Order: sequence, then structure tokens, then C-alpha cells
Amino acid sequence: MSKSIVILKGSPRERGNSAVLADQVATGAQESGAQVESFYLHGMDIHPCDGCDFCIETGVCVVKDDMQKLYPKLLAADAIVLASPIYWFTYSAQLKTCIDRWYALFNYKNDAFKGKGMGVVLAYGDTDVYTSGGINAIHAFETMFRFLQVEVVGWVYGSLGDVGDAQKHPELMNKAFQLGMKLAQS
Repeated sequence: MSKSIVILKGSPRERGNSAVLADQVATGAQESGAQVESFYLHGMDIHPCDGCDFCIETGVCVVKDDMQKLYPKLLAADAIVLASPIYWFTYSAQLKTCIDRWYALFNYKNDAFKGKGMGVVLAYGDTDVYTSGGINAIHAFETMFRFLQVEVVGWVYGSLGDVGDAQKHPELMNKAFQLGMKLAQS
């Protein structure tokens, strides 16, 4: 049976560098037999968590927006890829808003993510992962992954300042492709 992979693209640019690398992950996964669905979060209607805790009692988020489409896909996925540019020293607001809404899934079933494979794709404009703030995103994801008890399959990140830079870095494009293959096989 083929693996199901969900890719969440957190860039406001549909063809930004993190999105291009995420597409490479998708290609690697598909060529390895996985079913892949990608979601461009900036184009979706996703509101912040209200913090009402209604989901604790019901397992259902009261905010009616596009997260209602994502919840069953996240639950059914064997693996999830989080892709984002680094903005102001961490991952994008689009991705953060989506992840915050995972609260409803966790409240419904606190092992909702346990054992899923996770991949991360990050692009930043500074010279390295530390001065760009990419390390902050990595630390946040590591903490979240440990809490959710997921399997970290791989990380792809690099200094890609201008739109189109991802295609100029074949080593990163290949690393993203390889991550997709690993996700499909893990």
C-alpha cells in the first residue's frame, strides 16, 4: 500500500524557494510510489485558534474555515512535510497559524500525530542557518516533534535569497528529492 503524504507550503509566494523545494519532495515521493497532496496555505482561509477549548470536549474545532478540509487529511497522512521561508527569525505566519490549529486534533486524540513521518523544508535569505534565524524554526520544530512523538525523516534548508535561487542549487534540489523518497519508504 502506498504512503500518503501531505505537504503544507507556508510561503506567501506560490513559486518561492521553499515551495520549489517542497515540489521536489513531492516528486521524489511520487516517483517512489507515494500519494502526495500539497496545500498552499497562503491561498487558504485559515483563521487563528480562538483558544476556546471547545475541541477538548467535542474533538471538533468551532472555527469553520479551510482547516476543516485539512484535518482529515492530516489524520490520514503517513507523513507530513512543513515547508516555509524564514521570516523574522522563524517560520512563516501562514504555517504557524495552521500548526496552531492542530491543537484541535491533539485535544481530540493526543496521539493523532504519533509515529507519523515528518520532513521540514526551509529557505532563508541570510548566509547561514544561525544568522538567518532558521535555527529558531528548527528548534521549534524539534520541540514540537518530540512532544507529538513523530519520526523526523529529514531536513532540507539553505540560503536562498532571491526567487529562483532553489533551481540554482542542485544539491538542495537533490536533497529535497531524496527526502521525498525517504518519506515514501519510511
